[in-house]
Amino acid sequence: MADRIVIEGRDGTFNVYIARPKALPAAAVVVLQELFGVNADIRKTCDELAEQGFVAVAPDLFWRQEPGVDLSVTSEPDWQHGLRLYQAYDRDAGVRDIKDTLNAVAKLPECTGKIAVQGYCLGALMTFLTAVRGQVNAAVAYHGADTEKYLDEADSLSAPLLMHLGEEDEFISKAAQAEIKAALAGKANATVYSYPGQRHAFARHNGTHYNAAAAALANGRTGEFLQRELR
Repeated sequence: MADRIVIEGRDGTFNVYIARPKALPAAAVVVLQELFGVNADIRKTCDELAEQGFVAVAPDLFWRQEPGVDLSVTSEPDWQHGLRLYQAYDRDAGVRDIKDTLNAVAKLPECTGKIAVQGYCLGALMTFLTAVRGQVNAAVAYHGADTEKYLDEADSLSAPLLMHLGEEDEFISKAAQAEIKAALAGKANATVYSYPGQRHAFARHNGTHYNAAAAALANGRTGEFLQRELR
């Protein structure tokens, strides 16, 4: 399929969704999924990034557990399915998979070699872990639950990081948000934006808590950040 490539990772092979811009070569953005897999929302995010001029790829993070997960955000059984996968997910192995994806994508003939990682919820946590444990040109994290558990690694952050937090996020407590902000406040390469009144996944296409104005603001900031850091 033209919209899929295969990554030969150190632990095995897995599929990646890819969206290509009209003008090539281009910088790349690796998009990291929520607990729903590489679903319609994540694919649409990749397509939108391609429209902005980036090669956008989304690796199948759950390939070890269940390859090809594609769940609906509006189905309660799918939510429960995704939560089971999320809870069993090996985050350290996931960082290896993301690094393998970054290395493979950077070598694609359609990529300039400049590459960012951008994630949502689980993917946002994985974005943070990838940014502090590896090398990327830029990182964008939307509402990364559990990030506060890994803040002792923040000193290893070398890439520019942009983080979006909804102030009323039901999965990231106000205390956790305060910890994240405090840990990143002294880092010149980290910017945390906070969105008053917004709940978890406020920028997710067709999400329960989607807010058009807040999503447009966050996505506009992300677009400017990526254009600046990847050009």
